[in-house]
Amino acid sequence: MSSNRSSVNDVNRPQPNVLILGIGNLLWADEGFGVRAVETLQQWYRYPEHVRAMDGGTQGVYLVQEVRESDLLIVFDAIDYGLPPGTLKLIEGEAVPKYLGVKKVSLHQTGFQEVLALAEMLGDYPEKILLIGVQPVEIEDFGGSLRSEVKAQIEPAIEQAIAFLSAHGISVSRRTRPLLADRLSSAISDMTRYEHERPGPEQVCRLGDERVLLSGEYQIEHRPAALDGSAMSVGLDQHLNKYRTDTRG
Repeated sequence: MSSNRSSVNDVNRPQPNVLILGIGNLLWADEGFGVRAVETLQQWYRYPEHVRAMDGGTQGVYLVQEVRESDLLIVFDAIDYGLPPGTLKLIEGEAVPKYLGVKKVSLHQTGFQEVLALAEMLGDYPEKILLIGVQPVEIEDFGGSLRSEVKAQIEPAIEQAIAFLSAHGISVSRRTRPLLADRLSSAISDMTRYEHERPGPEQVCRLGDERVLLSGEYQIEHRPAALDGSAMSVGLDQHLNKYRTDTRG
């Protein structure tokens, strides 16, 4: 894979643009691993100005410009490697898009495959890519937090990222005290607070908004990719079952 930009060793631009990206969805348990990893990095570590740590969430193709501007790209994510739950696995280079698509944990991974494909097509593909993924334990738990096996891999994942950066001459140091989020955003960005303030199952439906799920008045219109533009309406239960199957890969 090539890039039309100068090499990271170019004397005219000695410092590479580095993007550390956490992708995933905090609202679905272990699917939030990537975001939690990058949040921990932001709170507890110092890194040079040419290194950016970013919560990519589920933005998909909206991240393409961020990727195009990076020379080195590190991605934290929950990946279905088919390994024991909680297993940490690193993938580098050309193999990264393949692992993001073979067994999708979530729809955002398809979107990030497209991001990489678009960046390559536009001639601005990162020179080095490292995917740091963890095998999820549970994702079908709306509003849930990381399971203990996955949470335990946050620091090892960050250590792998730091080692990768160090191999490219980039130094990262740990803070003596974490950066604190503001009062409102900490309700989500502070994982401990997020866990402790989560309503119990007797108060909140774990699969979504029970006003919709338990109502027989709602239907979701599904338009298949048909040449004649035809559409059909399917019941909510059928739609949810299809969604769960798709996201399981």
